[in-house]
Amino acid sequence: MATAPEGPRPSPLENLTTEERVFPPSPEFASSANLHEDAYAEAERDPLAFWAKQAERLTWSKKWETVLDWSNPPFAKWFVGGRLNVAYNCLDRHLEAGLGERVAFYFEGEPGDSRTITYAELTEAVCQAANTLAGLGVRAGDRVAIYMPMIPETVVAMLACARLGAPHTVVFGGFSSEALQARILDCDAHVVITADGGYRRGNATALKPAVDEALVDCPDVHSVLVVRRTGQDVGWTEGRDHWWHETVEQADIHHDPEAFDAEHPLYVMYTSGTTGKPKGILHTSGGYLVGCSYTHWGVFDLKADTDVFWTAADIGWVTGHSYIVYGPLSNAATSVLYEGTPDAPHRGRWWEIIDKYKVSILYCAPTAIRTFMKWGEDIPGRFDLGSLRVLGTVGEPINPEAYVWYRENIGHSRVPVVDTWWQTETGMQMISPLPGVTPAKPGAAMRALPGVFADVVDDEGRPVPKGSGGYLVLTEPWPAMLRTIWGDDKRYVETYWSRFPGLYFAGDGAKRDEDGDIWLLGRVDDVMNVSGHRLSTTEIESALVAHPKVAEAAVVGASDEVGGQGIVAFVILRADAGDGGPDVVQELREHVEHEIGKIARPRQIMIVPELPKTRSGKIMRRLLRDVAEQRPIGDVTTLADTTVMETIKANLAAGAEGQS
Repeated sequence: MATAPEGPRPSPLENLTTEERVFPPSPEFASSANLHEDAYAEAERDPLAFWAKQAERLTWSKKWETVLDWSNPPFAKWFVGGRLNVAYNCLDRHLEAGLGERVAFYFEGEPGDSRTITYAELTEAVCQAANTLAGLGVRAGDRVAIYMPMIPETVVAMLACARLGAPHTVVFGGFSSEALQARILDCDAHVVITADGGYRRGNATALKPAVDEALVDCPDVHSVLVVRRTGQDVGWTEGRDHWWHETVEQADIHHDPEAFDAEHPLYVMYTSGTTGKPKGILHTSGGYLVGCSYTHWGVFDLKADTDVFWTAADIGWVTGHSYIVYGPLSNAATSVLYEGTPDAPHRGRWWEIIDKYKVSILYCAPTAIRTFMKWGEDIPGRFDLGSLRVLGTVGEPINPEAYVWYRENIGHSRVPVVDTWWQTETGMQMISPLPGVTPAKPGAAMRALPGVFADVVDDEGRPVPKGSGGYLVLTEPWPAMLRTIWGDDKRYVETYWSRFPGLYFAGDGAKRDEDGDIWLLGRVDDVMNVSGHRLSTTEIESALVAHPKVAEAAVVGASDEVGGQGIVAFVILRADAGDGGPDVVQELREHVEHEIGKIARPRQIMIVPELPKTRSGKIMRRLLRDVAEQRPIGDVTTLADTTVMETIKANLAAGAEGQS
């Protein structure tokens, strides 16, 4: 892959803020860490030898002949000639090593039901599901759509597909029937696995009706497997629909896995922007499993014999694929699987679960942390969180103050925080502190992991000097990288490789601080042009969250006749911050000006009770821009609370005067 040309050029993004706080690892943690400083030098010296070493952590039925074939960039082939079975690496080999009675998952349902599932039990269930799918005609290469709640059967379904070599596409259970239909048609799935419903905030929400509606125009789907989770009445199509408990749970518990080529497709995950057809991100078997297994072990410093690991995300997103299913299970880890939300049946639910199962590693989104900040530190203070030894964040840049709150109130000022950057497309974590190596800075992703090569470049693709902002790119291929967009190689090249020839462009803005460490600035789409200055929404949001009265903030740029764009901020106050009247608004505007400069002073600040978020926790800034520019509000079907936007719109109209 081409290297970015040398020579600094003017930065495309302003570098607004600095952070002086640093938290080095304790000597005790560093001495027993899985990865040490020498891993960077080892990977830099010979990247392919480094990745070959990581691949040895897996079990291969046939060893590869070539680590990387990059003869036709950007189409990579990793571990060429190697053969393996992903499900075998996540299950059978652990039984062969005598770990059958180790707990694979502690499942906690939202209503309070719980299950403890060992590796032996999980393996049997996966074999039963594989035999059932095979009986329905599923063969290697066939695609299977999975539309499920956060229950153990979802993991079983994914691993059964992997065992058969049938690529799965998991569709998030909050998506509409139209979204499900589009994904089924795009990857030509003939089998769907679903449930009658799932639980959310005390209510049983239906899933099967959305499947039935989607399949009206999917004539090639011949079989639907249905898990009984909630006991709701469901529509039924005889000959097509099959109950899980009448088929899978009655099937043979023995199944011999077949080894597949390292480049055999493992899954297709759809990611969509604000417009256009969803992109089917294709991940293959060998390189993907090497990448997420290595990073799970190294970034979280996993001690599989003693740790209890919890990724508080949904399996419907890539975080769930890599760090609920494939990464942890490949490492014989014990994990928590939780069905519900952080506030059901009470706001201490997460901390109660950590206390109950003695969770030692927690991985969650900054938006959840900011919600906990809003609720107050007294809630986690009621529970014993002393088992925690590593904290992680994922999904978006974390504000420094949220980082510090997380470290102090959840980690009791002793637990390292790893702020990870990666994407659906990368398949694995790419930039992160190492908990036993890195003197971490609140809000910084720090440096690329050993074996990963990243840079920050200007508009011409040239590396920016320290202290400057630009575009985040990856300069070398990595094992878990997407191979293409399903059925659309041209779109793959145009989307990820055309902006900077020879470099993978992630779509994110970033900066390098004076030490050379990397800070993520959010999506380039969210950059604002204010009076000729290109400002990142992330840094202004961080300045707002640094104020003691603020729990969370979202910033957007709205059209401005004078300055191009004006800064509009939507702010959630902490519980003890008062009513959020004009005095508070003025105080916050002045605070941002003091922290960053006059150029960053928001034109408007709206105090809101909630922000528009998807059920995965992503803030939908697109909808906030609609409101700020007084346009009709776009599609809100993926929001966790579809009423939020009307409340914000009404408040913004009422409070617009007096904030100029």
